[in-house]
Amino acid sequence: MKENNHILHIKDLHVHYSGIKALNGVSFKVGEGEMIGILGSNGAGKTTLANAVCGLIKPVSGEIYFKGKKISDQSPHTVVKQGIIQVPEGRGIFCTLTVLENLLMGGYLIKSKKKLSETLEKIFAVFPVLLNRKDQLAGNLSGGEQQMLAIGRGLMAGPQLLILDEPTLGLSPLVRKEVGRVAQKINGDGTSIILIEQDARLALKITQRAVVLQNGRIIIQGNSKELLNDSGLRESYLS
Repeated sequence: MKENNHILHIKDLHVHYSGIKALNGVSFKVGEGEMIGILGSNGAGKTTLANAVCGLIKPVSGEIYFKGKKISDQSPHTVVKQGIIQVPEGRGIFCTLTVLENLLMGGYLIKSKKKLSETLEKIFAVFPVLLNRKDQLAGNLSGGEQQMLAIGRGLMAGPQLLILDEPTLGLSPLVRKEVGRVAQKINGDGTSIILIEQDARLALKITQRAVVLQNGRIIIQGNSKELLNDSGLRESYLS
């Protein structure tokens, strides 16, 4: 990450649900080309944070800036056009469509047939299994393959910031490692990533920095390797 070169800046973000403070004064930055982990237990505010960045929910107060431009008051469609793509928890694929049709849905903003074809080739290079399964119904894929499809569909839009919300949820340890490897490759190719994970150990191994949420507040943030060796964090999240 270049010094003072941030792609996302969240400033004192507050989000309420029916009077309950889901996020309470959250502030952090994501650098260009950085992968940052968002950790915490269920109900900590991780998905709320992702939805706020993507314009799916509006904050009570606070601001979100993407590439220096305020986006906290923009619609989800506008946020996508700016270059932020979320791969939601639960994958959200279209089970009755083929793998190829799912990917094309992700590339709906691409107007050039040539660019669309080139983008598909790039996705198949990252996920060879999707090329082999391109004519199969997405609902017939394994859980791991469906997650790869969800990520591939997100990449079709050419995001500058990719938000992966619990991408390893419900997967075997072996497949979780593969998802982690894919996230590292995508990040290595230059895409900034926010990785929301309950598997804190995996997240801390593959991210550069991490933020830990508890009851809507940041309780700790810093270098991932240092946090991995933090005894208090290990006891709370890595046991």
